[in-house]
Amino acid sequence: MRDVIVVYELDKSPAASSGPPEGEQASAVRLVHAAPTAPGSASLGPRTFCGKDTFAMRVAPWKPSEHPGSSWYAPEHADRACGACDTAMEDEA
Repeated sequence: MRDVIVVYELDKSPAASSGPPEGEQASAVRLVHAAPTAPGSASLGPRTFCGKDTFAMRVAPWKPSEHPGSSWYAPEHADRACGACDTAMEDEA
């Protein structure tokens, strides 16, 4: 499997722009995507595996390489994992 960077697509609704309630930082995460690293680099590539632009996304602290045998996304974001990225990651394995 190639190097993968997990990124957050953030909620841009007016309620989210004022910031999530204290202790609920994850609620600002709309979807969790997987993106390949840029060719010849360890930095984030321009597109996720589902084809979305990574420019406005935030890099997640979760690193799949640090969690062998786990999903590519953090367990607390299982309900927000992008289905297309998940399918692409299964194909990568």
